[in-house]
Amino acid sequence: MPRTPGADLPDHPDFLWRDPEPKKAYDVVVVGGGGHGLATAYYLAKVHGITDVAVLEKGWLAGGNMARNTTIIRSNYLWDESSGIYEHSLKLWEGLEEDLGYPILFSQRGVLNLAHSLQDIRDSVRRVEANKLNGIDAEWVDTGGVKELCPIVNTSPDVRYPVLGATYQPRAGIAKHDYVAWGFARAAHEMGVDLIQNCEVTGISTVDGRVTGVETSRGRIAAGKVALCAAGHTSVLAKMVGLDLPLTSHPLQALVSELLEPIHPTVVMSNAVHVYVSQAHKGELVMGAGIDSYNGYGQRGSFHIIEQQMAAALELFPVFARAHLLRTWAGIVDTSPDASPIIGLTPVENLFLNCGWGTGGFKATPGVGDVFAATIARGKPHEYAEPFALDRFTTGALVDEHGAAAVAH
Repeated sequence: MPRTPGADLPDHPDFLWRDPEPKKAYDVVVVGGGGHGLATAYYLAKVHGITDVAVLEKGWLAGGNMARNTTIIRSNYLWDESSGIYEHSLKLWEGLEEDLGYPILFSQRGVLNLAHSLQDIRDSVRRVEANKLNGIDAEWVDTGGVKELCPIVNTSPDVRYPVLGATYQPRAGIAKHDYVAWGFARAAHEMGVDLIQNCEVTGISTVDGRVTGVETSRGRIAAGKVALCAAGHTSVLAKMVGLDLPLTSHPLQALVSELLEPIHPTVVMSNAVHVYVSQAHKGELVMGAGIDSYNGYGQRGSFHIIEQQMAAALELFPVFARAHLLRTWAGIVDTSPDASPIIGLTPVENLFLNCGWGTGGFKATPGVGDVFAATIARGKPHEYAEPFALDRFTTGALVDEHGAAAVAH
């Protein structure tokens, strides 16, 4: 766990949290110690006064998708339902550093979603107008506007996919993912939440259709309520109680370059050439693309995806032609049929779901933490969670965000 150099003891004050043995029982057990799980525990304690909470993580805290994403934050989604929860999250991002009392390097540098065809323009302008109706800062910029906001983008008309304009959300940006996780973990720990690492859930116990606890690699833990926040592995956990979720898990690759001088002022995303690029605070370029098409739980991906991703990045940013690739990685994303999350109750009493975010989970971290905590505490869906109930896949009330989800977001 993060600590100040020289802190040698587990109870040293410079540790951000301690590493306790699990108790026999908790009011709430949150399965998954990533951003969503930690945020849920934090808001359960802070907003609802529920502090008898354990966050169980089979590895180390925030070592899954939270450590393997590209940190993009935005709320310019198409449908009202998506705008509601993502804008709620963005507003929380804007005050999160002060709220947690911990630096998260939140940088509102704006996000450009490029358009390369007439249909792209139509879809983009439609989304901008929908955003405005929902009170979200969004605008359409032409090719010249793109060049003004990000001078290093290649706006020449003589390319395979010329840049014809873009949507732009000025309040969007990036944050330091590790700092976000550590901030939530420290704050939750200080309010009495147990953060239990190296504790894999191997079974979920029920009696008469009601959750009673979890079986783990460190023994049985009784629980009044169990909340699943395990991203790509949520469907595996749900099967332990006979619940078959409409999710598929895929690897999602990303990569970073060597450290460069500040040159990329914003975030640029393009669905046509299939890449998104930002520059991290230290100076490395952070790049991502679409998901690998095969299903799997490996935190690695296929080389051809990286090759296509690099080619797309160079088409948009010829200035990066001599930059060196530093490292690549992959997360395990859980995708739903309508590219929207699943949040709320299940047919099993006191078992709650937060999953199906696909590649957009990081940006929702504080928002869904707050919303999911309220849903758990009250035993009924928060208003922002209601549209994302599991039963929408039987009623047909889908929230189709395949278009506004862009490349992989």
